[in-house]
Amino acid sequence: MVGSNSFQTVQTSINYMDIILKESIWKQFGASIDMLENAITLCAIEHWDTDRKFWYNAYHCLFFLDYYLTMEPKNFSPPSPFTLSEFGDEMPDRVYTKKELLDYLQSSRNKCHQLIASLTKEKLIERWVNVSGTMNYSVLEILLYNMRHVQHHAAQLNLLLRQGINNAPGWVARTSYRS
Repeated sequence: MVGSNSFQTVQTSINYMDIILKESIWKQFGASIDMLENAITLCAIEHWDTDRKFWYNAYHCLFFLDYYLTMEPKNFSPPSPFTLSEFGDEMPDRVYTKKELLDYLQSSRNKCHQLIASLTKEKLIERWVNVSGTMNYSVLEILLYNMRHVQHHAAQLNLLLRQGINNAPGWVARTSYRS
């Protein structure tokens, strides 16, 4: 009897840990996405397409957010109207609008939330390997890498806003987004 009860306690602790881990990853990753959204939203149209390329920095971040959330990178294809130009270090054919980028952000936010909500212990240790093989991470590590990439670019956009309009969005401690 003691062994059975101990197993239940261990199993309950593991399940609780899974819930806490997924919730914590989502709240922080979601906060990074929220900060990116806030920066995009705050950018005035006169600062969108200047030599500082605010729109392009936002697009680059969103493209790779989406890509790093694709568990089979060889099958990655961004939604229309976006192209694979980022893989060739080429500028897109045109300037994307704020609405297009905010729609892409929302789509990627949903994709991120769904991926994190569906994580299992087995999924966390699976490998995420890009087509060239230069990036080989566990799913957990690519999620953390991706979150850092989003936060890096959100900070760049905040700097551009500070320099351009002397204003920038505040810090988001945790996301409140629920799908």
